[in-house]
Amino acid sequence: MSTALVSLFLVVLTICVLLNLVMLPGNWAVVGLTALYAWLGPETPELGALFFVALVGMAVVGEVVEFLTQIWGAKKYGSSGKATFAGMIGAIAGAIFFAPFLFGIGAIFGALAGAWAGCYAAERLLAHRSQADAVTAANGALVGRFLGMVVKLGLGIAMVVLTASAVWPGQSIS
Repeated sequence: MSTALVSLFLVVLTICVLLNLVMLPGNWAVVGLTALYAWLGPETPELGALFFVALVGMAVVGEVVEFLTQIWGAKKYGSSGKATFAGMIGAIAGAIFFAPFLFGIGAIFGALAGAWAGCYAAERLLAHRSQADAVTAANGALVGRFLGMVVKLGLGIAMVVLTASAVWPGQSIS
């Protein structure tokens, strides 16, 4: 396949990775598009079963880390279980609500603000905690959400680099 088409494919994969920032399954899109490339594109021996085990493994780790870091952050800073859950729901709602702003980048800020607001509101309203305690717990949810987003994005970038090294004309990962 020509260098131009492979370059275009890698640009599309990079855009897919950026979908992680708006809480869409960007890493899974990379897995799916790479599988489609392996199936429909030129024969690429590097895109074997072990390659896809690694790619799927990285996508799974990204999801798990994103999920667990928000829980970790909230719990580390004293959040109750209900507030931790509310922070996760808030992150999803915030990302959806703010997605139309700043050409989709608003979803990043919406997810972070939603994690904070959901945790804070639940701490105040459901757990009846003081404002200071609720702010501390909400800050933990925000830090955890941010850390999860960064790790998942980093894994997505690594997935694209791994794929690039396998599909680039004349290159081999051996």
